[in-house]
Amino acid sequence: MPADKDPAAPPLSEPEPRGLPAAEYAPAPPADQPGPPEDTFAPPAETFAPPADWAADGQPASLHPRSAMEVLTDLSDKVSQGAVAEYQPIPLGLSPLDRTLGGGIRRGELMMIGGAQGTGKTTMALQIARNIAQSGQANALYICFEHDEEYLLNRLIAMESALTGQMPPDSSKSIRIQDVRREVLGTWLAQGGEARPDLRGNPRLRPALERIGRYGQALFLLRGSHAHTTAPNLRTMIEDYRRAAPGGPLVVFIDYLQRVPAVPDPPTETERVTNVVAALKDLALSLGVAVVCIVAADKEGLKAARLRNHHLRGSSALNYESDVILILNEKYNIVAKVNIEFNPYQAQRFRDWTILTVEKNRSGRDAVDLEFEKHFDFSCFDPEGQQVQEKLIEERLYND
Repeated sequence: MPADKDPAAPPLSEPEPRGLPAAEYAPAPPADQPGPPEDTFAPPAETFAPPADWAADGQPASLHPRSAMEVLTDLSDKVSQGAVAEYQPIPLGLSPLDRTLGGGIRRGELMMIGGAQGTGKTTMALQIARNIAQSGQANALYICFEHDEEYLLNRLIAMESALTGQMPPDSSKSIRIQDVRREVLGTWLAQGGEARPDLRGNPRLRPALERIGRYGQALFLLRGSHAHTTAPNLRTMIEDYRRAAPGGPLVVFIDYLQRVPAVPDPPTETERVTNVVAALKDLALSLGVAVVCIVAADKEGLKAARLRNHHLRGSSALNYESDVILILNEKYNIVAKVNIEFNPYQAQRFRDWTILTVEKNRSGRDAVDLEFEKHFDFSCFDPEGQQVQEKLIEERLYND
């Protein structure tokens, strides 16, 4: 026996971990001995129990935190009742875009459609609103600050006359936008002797009018006012809609965002756009609607070789607050020169197409380039677009 070991000394105990009381410390059982059964979902011995009235009262709303378990319980109740509409995307009616966005737009989302003048922003937004109403999956409210309701209806008549047939539109059956007013006036002249001339009596207008009549109750048009169509007034109007149709899906279109007034008017456009876009995002989330805004480009964007999301006019909040950003460019302007320099016919054909780039998409893929054929005489795009096959320029490659 070694001389330095005392046979009477007690065996050394295993050291106690620092900061852990001995009563709560127990060594792990041997590997061949099963430990106590584990309850994965058992709550800890001590939990924080907030007061029942844990909230901050304020005007016009209060702050009331909910635990994750409360949210989970509410979700479970919704699923058991079949109230899962907020999880169902609303298709936009443009096939490749819907596939890229995972089915369409969702409640609470804010989508931006940007582009230079003449790229088809209003045409695309109005066509999407028409598609949504026509599908029966949601109502659409189109607010336009540049045109009145009858002008939008004239565009819808031309659009409807073209979208029901094969593309390109048949000019013998479809009505160009510049001919719609002529047909309306001609109906009045032709039926002027009657007490009440009926537009449906015009054989060229009748098919489009009948189709609009099938979904017209789901598509609302409103001329925006620089005095009254503020973000708070929009909220009040949509709250009225929510009270009348608590579960009814709604998509709100604003054409265009920079024209939405703020009262009092901030000193700079940047501050005003920041306030407006934040208010629209809050409106979408709190009232459970989807919001689609047309956005103008800034001066740098109008001069750029290719418009991008950072060229949207007004504020960086446009990029941060939005869930989806779509940017429109003329294909002829952004296709790489190698595709056109030896084929003049191909170059001319590219003028008939618009490139839609998904610059931001919180629900799926972004940096996706899609193309849609323009039929602006009939105020529409061919809804069956496709992914771009040609090489497109970037600003940094423009001189290559």
